[in-house]
Amino acid sequence: MRERLVLAFVALAVGIIALYGIPRAYIVADLIQTSEERRVVRLADFLAVLMAEREAEGEVTEEFLEPLLISGEHIVYVGADGTRVQAGEEPADDDIVATAEIEGGGSVEFGRSNELISGRVQEAVMPVVVIGVALMIASAVVGVVLARRLSRPFTRLAGAARDLGTGSLAPEPADLRIPEARAIDQALRASATTLEQRIRREHEFAANASHQLRTPITALRLELEDLSLWPETPPPVRAQLEHALREIDRLSDAIGQLLELARGATPGSDAWTPLGPMLEQAGRRWTAQAVSQRREIRVESARVADVTAPAPTTQILDVLLHNALQHGRGRVTVSAARANGYVTVSVADEGQRPSGNAIFQRRAGKSTGGGEGIGLALSAELAEALGGHLLLDSSPTTRFSLILPQR
Repeated sequence: MRERLVLAFVALAVGIIALYGIPRAYIVADLIQTSEERRVVRLADFLAVLMAEREAEGEVTEEFLEPLLISGEHIVYVGADGTRVQAGEEPADDDIVATAEIEGGGSVEFGRSNELISGRVQEAVMPVVVIGVALMIASAVVGVVLARRLSRPFTRLAGAARDLGTGSLAPEPADLRIPEARAIDQALRASATTLEQRIRREHEFAANASHQLRTPITALRLELEDLSLWPETPPPVRAQLEHALREIDRLSDAIGQLLELARGATPGSDAWTPLGPMLEQAGRRWTAQAVSQRREIRVESARVADVTAPAPTTQILDVLLHNALQHGRGRVTVSAARANGYVTVSVADEGQRPSGNAIFQRRAGKSTGGGEGIGLALSAELAEALGGHLLLDSSPTTRFSLILPQR
């Protein structure tokens, strides 16, 4: 903005100088040229009278003519008897020349050098040039001062906008005298207030939801644990109860991770889990549902047996497997491969690939009952928080690729 204002002021000054100075210079040059021509004519007439008086008193000589001249002038005297006397510089083709007849016969020619006239034109035009240069310098200085003064409020507003992006929702008050800047400041403050209220409500909702969910989950866990410790509980039922306890613990961890994600943190970024067993466990968790649909889940984890991944990866795997069983067809394949410091986990089925990437957009309230309105969008956000990406491959069938950094 500053550079544009300075350029605007300088361009304005150049325009004014061009509109005023150039015609002024031409007018001055033309006036001097006309004045010099008239002066040469008058001097020629004066010399004709002087030569007539000189002829009455004596002979016209070069010595008599020399004192009448200055640098750049010449006189050519031709007497009635044809006598020719010349004084001064040699005449040139571009000189201004005037000839006058002498009373009693003869003529006198007076001329002035064009270089002399050009010098006088330059002397007359030079003040216009100096004034133009001074105006340009003054306009540049004024432009810099005004540009700083006019851009300072907007620079301050840009800083306030950046602070909003970093989470500072209470910009410092500023005394802005420019109406436009004052309007922008008021709009930023109103937006900051709205964002602060909305973020506070979302944080409160996340905290309340986490608390309300954890309380019944804890109670349920205690009951199931109590049942598993009963002597009357058969071993198969006890094993199933222990499995349910592990799932409840995983659900509690998932709630905590979602709460951290809602607060802007990176959930479980410090916890790393072997990826191979994670894939195997995810396949076993969803095997019962796959069997009920007469489908198969195949897990290929041999190539990542010694690779670790962030613990929240299991939440993303559950969403992808649920999506494959809910909306896909045929066999579901879970595989992984590593390259260049990253590991790629793929979840594929034999169903037709969805068109576009709209499935990663939140569509709360528009789901068909399977939860796809938010699950994939939340998984994509969680993958970004872990430093990775969740992509839908361009293959003909549905194939999701989860790219994560290795430890």
